[in-house]
Amino acid sequence: MDWTALRLSLQLAVASVALLLPLGLAVGRILAWRRFRGRRVLEAALALPLVLPPTVLGFYLLVGFGADSAAGRAFVALTGHTLAFSFAGLVAASLIVNLPFAIQPMQRAFEAIPADVRAAAACCGMSPWCIFTRIELPLAWPGVLSAMVLTFVHTLGEFGVVLMVGGSIPGETKTISIAIYDRMQAFDLAGAGTMAVALLACSFGAMIVVYATSRPHGHVHD
Repeated sequence: MDWTALRLSLQLAVASVALLLPLGLAVGRILAWRRFRGRRVLEAALALPLVLPPTVLGFYLLVGFGADSAAGRAFVALTGHTLAFSFAGLVAASLIVNLPFAIQPMQRAFEAIPADVRAAAACCGMSPWCIFTRIELPLAWPGVLSAMVLTFVHTLGEFGVVLMVGGSIPGETKTISIAIYDRMQAFDLAGAGTMAVALLACSFGAMIVVYATSRPHGHVHD
């Protein structure tokens, strides 16, 4: 087991969840209840990472994070380091790759809240913030939890974009999925198998959590 790569993957996953949670709540809530021009285009753009090949998405992100790009130059000016092939670059790429996993479950959860529930709370004099924290968020919590779990696990297993944007720098950009690939390249099947089993167990456990929280109340549990 490459513990350094595992620790880096966990750090990347935690950072992705922490940064995407407020963004997912805000965007998911807006898409669920507001109708505006270009809404369908925005939804399609946010869903693109689901259908784009990782190498294609990774290529555009690498170009966008490169030293010749506006984002790359700004990052170098602020930190003195390049955005591509760095942990910060991996975090930025992970945020873009995981947008649909973070936003779509939350959007569906907010859409399931009846509009008259929010209207009744407003009629009772509750402030918008109070309605959100005391009514909307508890009702949408299963979707929020699913979004966080899916984002976390998808980040752990992401390979193509991570390789394109970060390469395989030990302790900096070499995640657990890259470590598995490197072990296979070295014909270390036992080492690759150990790490693959760990990711499989994590992914399976995450899917159990997602399905358990999305099951409607009142159904017979298996």
